[in-house]
Amino acid sequence: MQLRFRKKPVVIEAFLMTLARIRSNEDWPEWLHKAWNKDGGPGSLFIQKHAPGTPLHLVTLEGIMEVSPNDWIIRGVKGELYLCNPDIFAETYEQA
Repeated sequence: MQLRFRKKPVVIEAFLMTLARIRSNEDWPEWLHKAWNKDGGPGSLFIQKHAPGTPLHLVTLEGIMEVSPNDWIIRGVKGELYLCNPDIFAETYEQA
């Protein structure tokens, strides 16, 4: 019985959310604009008024997450969206 496995290589789309990009969505990719216009539920992006820190939040399959400057928003192979810390992103992904 084999106990060791290697993760299959997959290509994902990712967008670096800087502070300037949090304030202006003019260069967001189309899939992120769709998340912004989605009416709640997983894969939606919204502003939470009166939230400490950045008011931008992403609804993932794991729940609501606050988007911090320099977080990567990743679109997975099934279109799901999730956040990734810049350090983890650099260790896990390389440009395709």
